[in-house]
Order: sequence, then C-alpha cells, then structure tokens
Amino acid sequence: MTAEHPLLEIKTVYKAFGGVQALSDITFSLNPGSITGLIGPNGAGKTTLFNLISGVFPEDKGKIVFSRTDIKNKKPHKLVELGISRTFQNVELFDSMTVLENILVGQHTRTRCGMWGSILRFPWVAAEEKKAYHFAMELLDFVGLNGHADKTSGDLPFGWQRLLEIARALASSPKLLLLDEPAAGLNIVETMRLGDLIRKIREQGVTILLVEHDMSLTMEISDWIVVLDQGKKIAEGCPRTVQADEAVIAAYLGTAGNKAEG
Repeated sequence: MTAEHPLLEIKTVYKAFGGVQALSDITFSLNPGSITGLIGPNGAGKTTLFNLISGVFPEDKGKIVFSRTDIKNKKPHKLVELGISRTFQNVELFDSMTVLENILVGQHTRTRCGMWGSILRFPWVAAEEKKAYHFAMELLDFVGLNGHADKTSGDLPFGWQRLLEIARALASSPKLLLLDEPAAGLNIVETMRLGDLIRKIREQGVTILLVEHDMSLTMEISDWIVVLDQGKKIAEGCPRTVQADEAVIAAYLGTAGNKAEG
C-alpha cells in the first residue's frame, strides 16, 4: 500500500448485538483510488462492517474515520453528503419509477431545489434540473444502460437492475463506493462485464470496498484483500499473499473454492 493518507480508516472497531460479538478489534484502511476486497465465510461480519461504515449502526468501540473525519453517529444521508455511497445484497430500486427517475433520486444530496424551488420555479431550478438530467444520462451510458432511460426499473432483467443500482449509487458523486455482493445472481458474462465496470469506476477516482462471494472476480480486480472470520480480521494483503495464507485457506478458501458460501 502507498504512503498517502488513507481515505477510510477502521480503527480497533467492535460491534455486538446482544450477547453476540459481531466484530472484534477490526483495523485496516483504504487508500484513495484503490479496490479492496472484503472476504470471509458466512457470518464473518462483512455486512455488519458495511452497515457501520454507511451509518446504519454505530460502532460500540473504536473509530471509523472518513476523509479525516470521525463519522460516528452520523446518519446515512449525511454520510452520502460526505461522499460515501453503497449498494445492497438485494437490489433496492424504486420498481415503479423509470430507470432515469431512479438515478435522479440518487442525486438528491447534490441538488438544492427543495419544495419551494419546485413550486416557485426560479430560473436556476430549470438549469439545475437540466444538469441533473444530463448527468443521469451520462451515468446510464457509463454503466451500459443507454437507451433504457424510460423503461420501468422493475421490468428490467435482473442483471440490468444491478447496473442501475450501481448507477444510482454513483449519482451522488461518491468518493467511496461500498459494493455489497454486486455479482450475486449474475451469469459468467455479466460478471465479467461487472468486473470491467468496477475498474472503470476506480479509473474515475472512486475508492471501492467490495464484498463479493465470487472469489475469481474478487481476486482478479482487487488491489488489496481483507479477510474476516467470526468477526475478527485474520489476514490482509495483496490477492496472491492472501490466497497462500494458511489461516485463510483453513477458514475460507479451502472449503469454498471459487464460490464462497455466504
């Protein structure tokens, strides 16, 4: 890893739910412009950590620092404003809205129109709407959904819904993108295209933290890998180093092959 200041720092983080210790003493960091794979067996704590970073839950102990700011107790929408965006294990779209409308919704933290602006139609409102429309269309082209702006999102094939969710996450112009199992339910061709898209996103300067069960995809596109098992970090390093780590092989890779179980 380089010596530049990390974009995200996880510092001795703990999280428990009742008597279950979900995360214990988790420490690692993400450098700007990197792709980091977060892997581990079912129940390792990956989604819990995503939920802490995105403001769904607060950590019990430790600190999460984003862009040199402690983000403890910040609400999810405030974290989006700071530059953290995410997707989910299950596609979460507004099914009755069009593809374009879904992306426009994703821009809400980057626009200032509000209720009175919509009612009074100040001159700058039309300019802002035009800018938002063009940006949304650029994102559709970026993820490969150009030509589908007016389709109802719930009618899209599942693989396209995955792409739309990523486009909507990008609509807030994030510095950090959390991708939670983006290849789930995709076929081999769609997964290959997803890998290319994730690289393109990184080329735009977006830092990526990826939870993904497809080990082939994760190892191919990640610069760095962090491995969790039973709520603890058991290894981190470049993909080749992690693949050869005996603790990782025993806890995860040795029993899961190319497709992880959870």
